[in-house]
Amino acid sequence: MRAVECGACGNRVLCEKFSPAHTAVQWTEEAAAVCPSIAERVAAGEPSARVRVCAALRDSIDAAVAAGDLEVTGAW
Repeated sequence: MRAVECGACGNRVLCEKFSPAHTAVQWTEEAAAVCPSIAERVAAGEPSARVRVCAALRDSIDAAVAAGDLEVTGAW
């Protein structure tokens, strides 16, 4: 897994891309505590475990792939 930093909030997660559609994300801290987008949804009553994506983080992961910083392994 490789570290990817969110371009919006600076949070760092560990990622692995198995295919263009399959991304594994491991949060290094509690997502609702470090991601403003997820925190907003949790504050509105949504359980953090059900918040599957932050658009800014997804964009950052896609940018890391495009830049060659995160490889699509095809291992899945």
